[in-house]
Amino acid sequence: MSTDRLAGETPPEQEAAPGTADAQTPEHTAAPGADAPAPEDSATPDADATTPEDSANPDEDATTPENSANPGDGPTTPENSTTPGEDPTTPDGPVTPGADADAAVSESAPAAAGVEAGTPDSGAAQQPSVSASAKATADALAAAVRAVESGERAAASFFNDAPRPAKPAARPPKDARDSGGSTPQGGPTTGPVPEMAGPRAAEATDGPARPPVADAGGTNPAGAAAPAGPAPAARPAVTTAPGIEGVRQVLAAGGAPETLAEPAAEALGERAAEALSEDPWQLLGVPGVRPEQADGFARALLGPACGPGDERRAQALVGWLLEQAAVAGHSALEAAALRAALTQRSVPDPDEALQTAIADGAVLVFQDAIEEPGRARPAAGDDDEEEQPVRILLGLDRFAMAEESVADGLARLLNTFEAVAEPEQDPAAEAEGPGDGTAGAQPAAADGGPSAESAADPASRAETAGAPAGADDTPHRPVRPSAAAWEAAAAAAPSPSAAELIRAAAHSGLVAHTGAEAARAEPAALIAAARSLGLRAFGATHTENGRRRLAAHLTESAPDDAAAGPTDLGTAAVTVSGLLSGQQGPGRDTHGALALDLLVVLDAPQLDLETAALLVESLTDGARLVLSGDPGVLWSAGPGRLFADLLAARFCPQVASRTPDFGPIGELVSGIGIGELSQVEAPGKEVVIVPVRDAGEAVHRTVQLVADSVPRALGVPADRTQVITVGHGGAAGTRALNAALKERLNPGPGRFGGFDPGDRVAYAPAPGRTVPGTVTGADAAGLHLDCDGSATVVPREQVGAGAVRHGWALTAHQAAGMRWPATVVVLPGDAAGGLTRAWVYTAFSRGEQHLSVVQGVDQALPRAVAEVPVKERTTRLRTLLQQSVQSAEEPSTAG
Repeated sequence: MSTDRLAGETPPEQEAAPGTADAQTPEHTAAPGADAPAPEDSATPDADATTPEDSANPDEDATTPENSANPGDGPTTPENSTTPGEDPTTPDGPVTPGADADAAVSESAPAAAGVEAGTPDSGAAQQPSVSASAKATADALAAAVRAVESGERAAASFFNDAPRPAKPAARPPKDARDSGGSTPQGGPTTGPVPEMAGPRAAEATDGPARPPVADAGGTNPAGAAAPAGPAPAARPAVTTAPGIEGVRQVLAAGGAPETLAEPAAEALGERAAEALSEDPWQLLGVPGVRPEQADGFARALLGPACGPGDERRAQALVGWLLEQAAVAGHSALEAAALRAALTQRSVPDPDEALQTAIADGAVLVFQDAIEEPGRARPAAGDDDEEEQPVRILLGLDRFAMAEESVADGLARLLNTFEAVAEPEQDPAAEAEGPGDGTAGAQPAAADGGPSAESAADPASRAETAGAPAGADDTPHRPVRPSAAAWEAAAAAAPSPSAAELIRAAAHSGLVAHTGAEAARAEPAALIAAARSLGLRAFGATHTENGRRRLAAHLTESAPDDAAAGPTDLGTAAVTVSGLLSGQQGPGRDTHGALALDLLVVLDAPQLDLETAALLVESLTDGARLVLSGDPGVLWSAGPGRLFADLLAARFCPQVASRTPDFGPIGELVSGIGIGELSQVEAPGKEVVIVPVRDAGEAVHRTVQLVADSVPRALGVPADRTQVITVGHGGAAGTRALNAALKERLNPGPGRFGGFDPGDRVAYAPAPGRTVPGTVTGADAAGLHLDCDGSATVVPREQVGAGAVRHGWALTAHQAAGMRWPATVVVLPGDAAGGLTRAWVYTAFSRGEQHLSVVQGVDQALPRAVAEVPVKERTTRLRTLLQQSVQSAEEPSTAG
């Protein structure tokens, strides 16, 4: 690595550093109807280094999933993270008011803004109630889980014995509450219960267990009984007009801005106005609204009847905390972590809140086996009462359903796959050799496959492989190449790793393939081989940038004698979003399934649960799926860690590429992948280290490198150089860097919503997706962009909501799945806490020809590479996959 200046680089003392933090951090508006924020809720100089809950507000910078707290490290939630992060899911721009950069759970537990801790909850206006039987069941199950967590009893006993109903908590009837009756709360809680692994019977249970979390037997001091006297009456309900106008009236009555009307109507449905009047905390369901703002809104509507112990508030917070956990990458949270989060949000009785959420079906409860090193898995059908420790997880139904859908879909692909049959050949046929594999592609009649004519001409099949489904009514007759045909294709593969991947795909309906950038040629070789055998094969990538790189590999992999031209083979490269939407790829058949036989998904680590579930459900029985990716890069922006869980579960055949990334950048990144940050020889200045003392100098050096040094020394223009930094906020975050780069490269007044023609931008059409582009103009329809050669119009509402950012500088999560000729990675001193090995690996591997590292974190960089591999996520997919394997083994064991 070189620390020399590139040609033409100017010392910082001779040029002013643009883009200071004071000039780039937007002002925050006050929460609607809320009182002055507590000191811990106020913005700090490092306010942009926020926690996952802040990601809900586009005006704040959420910690990315890789920077979130590890629930396995204690009773923490994503909100406990204090490291600077990035916002992969929400755009920049002021949408909601009052977005304070406080930590949701790591803060102390004062009453939320706009809610007095001592206000009794007995006077709350009509709170929803739970039936006595459901409450009794919830209490009984709560006691069960408390006993499991404390180790007093084995979990198996609660599945064998009938639960003992606990005494339902006293709850005044609605009439009594409306008339001012007051029910004092219990004594103080002892604090959040630490996670304790309880035992569980070895045999598997049918479906997830759904006991609620433990009953602490008391309440928080914030919920102490109110002094004797009549409770304050609720304010009269707001009379609302129909439609969106009624939503505006309710918002105005609660002191919330009218700009939330349309998002509220979209989130809450046609009865949004009535719903907000009856339960003001449903405002938390609107993207960008924080608990402090919802508390202020409820206080303005309900008056003194509003209190921290209001059941409606507790239920809204349960859902909101789990939503924020999903933003941080978790598909579920441990019970102790969620209890602690509710306690720190001033909920007087978090156990009762969780019991009610479980009884209402808003939250699901699961048991997740805890893997112990050196402990063998219990054999299927084992009669021994060997107990295995478990943890209790709570999650929202849609993420639970997505994980179960992915697990079921992957198992379906394995179970419905028809193995390649070895055809019986006479010696004369064997003497002819596999030849070109054409004859071997004919399916055996005994297997019920198509006739010889349907497979004898794979070239004609390849010509129509990219045609959308539904062009004619002729049902597709699957082609089943023989083992000899597959072996011939593997023998012609460009590398041993590509040959191994082709053989694995020939014999399994699901394959996992791992490798770095150079290994992307191997899935391309598989796609080309499969199409030459007559299969409808496609490759899907996370980004358009990745699709173009895959198309180039496919063109290189095209056989010299292929009947289909290189252009036709290049159409096999699509994006995941384009494939699912039908804008790219083969389309769908008459049953709604994707009209393909083999799908290779590159950038598999970027698949979130819900996208993966939709993708797997779209594959027909018997189709082949290959998930390929680099396990060292950052995980998806959405919840889950599908690729990592699939590898850890060893659910399917795995092929590890032996193709290394060459050059100094490849050597550097390969070392990072194993936890070593070493110097590499870079005679052509492929890797340059630029030390800086502070954030201001980091911004100055970055602008200098992009605008002058890299173009002059290496010939890479500024528009082909990408800046990558840790987060959006801070003195050297994307905001500050983009402002400085715009001033130097494309100065202008920003007359189109802050943008000018020629500005580089990053457009987020959906959470977790980043599309680079360039502004070409604007009109009444919106902002016009050129995104990788495709004209795109972003509506004015989305521009105002922050769906478009300036894009000279991106975060590592935004840059995942893309590569540029040159990259400049900026590591200011305040970014040290947000660094992990996965972050460094992802950022450093985005450059094809050149990498400059603006280094201001000193020894924090090698320490992060060596000691902080990744911030863990709480998911259930690995357990579900392992249970699927065990269930498949049980019949054979019984036989």
